[in-house]
Amino acid sequence: MSDAVEFDAKMLEAMVCPVTHATLSYDAKTQELVSKTAHLAFPIRDGIPVMLVDEARKLD
Repeated sequence: MSDAVEFDAKMLEAMVCPVTHATLSYDAKTQELVSKTAHLAFPIRDGIPVMLVDEARKLD
């Protein structure tokens, strides 16, 4: 059993990209919220999304 805290996907319904205000998708494998329009992936740490642009990973 893993000690990792799971992200509540229901939270995704209320969240938008802080840059574009577009919807986000959840990537369970990388534990990130992905904004396809902004080409950014926001990390989820201990079950909490970090929605800071400075913390986001740029997507190719």
